[in-house]
Amino acid sequence: MTSERERFWEADSYAVVGRQTSRKAYPRITYGALKDLGKTVYAVDPDGGTVEDDAAYADFAALPGPVDAAVLELPREETAAWVARAADAGVRRIWIHQMTDTPEALAEAERRGLMVIAGHCAVMYVKPGFSGHAVHRGIWKLLGKY
Repeated sequence: MTSERERFWEADSYAVVGRQTSRKAYPRITYGALKDLGKTVYAVDPDGGTVEDDAAYADFAALPGPVDAAVLELPREETAAWVARAADAGVRRIWIHQMTDTPEALAEAERRGLMVIAGHCAVMYVKPGFSGHAVHRGIWKLLGKY
């Protein structure tokens, strides 16, 4: 049976929100994994720049088109504001990366009627193949927590 966390990745288009500061940054990994899956994906980085030679947009309003879902991989103190920005942009499905959710962010999502996944590593679910995240995925499956 497919879990809600697995079904999240069935959308066609995504915004990955976070600072793309290093090659190992979670937003970069998530962005690359979604591209590898053939999804339409936009990087949203308040600082701008590029990701994998693609433009990073400063906000949802700057995106070239709407997105079905957003992955928020930001510091906790920024999460609630980005939940509101996503909702304002019409995004209805949001993944808040583990340890970055706050009561305020979750309350904002509930108030806006958003479908939210929180408390889990997005990369563990979106990145196929063998990696450190695949090892975690295997352990979680064995423990019945996947």
